[in-house]
Amino acid sequence: MTDSAIALGALAAQLLARAGEASSGRATQAIPAAPSGGVLTTVALALIAGQQLSEHENPGEAFLHVIRGRVRLTAGDEAWELGEGDLVAIPQRRHGVVALADSVALLTIAKATS
Repeated sequence: MTDSAIALGALAAQLLARAGEASSGRATQAIPAAPSGGVLTTVALALIAGQQLSEHENPGEAFLHVIRGRVRLTAGDEAWELGEGDLVAIPQRRHGVVALADSVALLTIAKATS
């Protein structure tokens, strides 16, 4: 949890710089809503063009909000191309993300509690 607002433009620039230096071509920063972790978290994710998050399970309800660049979200036979300002609910099944340009997105997750 943060006690002040987060400047997303500055965060995006920092993460893209880190991603550009990383062998994986990606960088992340978690932003929990509660200091103890809770169920709601936003992860800022930077991907250099051509890099991806391989297909994986959905950990709970989630949104993907692109704040810089362009990405493709895939889930089975479905795909969504998203640009700056676009927001999509992530399907409740296996999915993956690929950067079509140097990109930063906010992944907001409400972890499933059972």
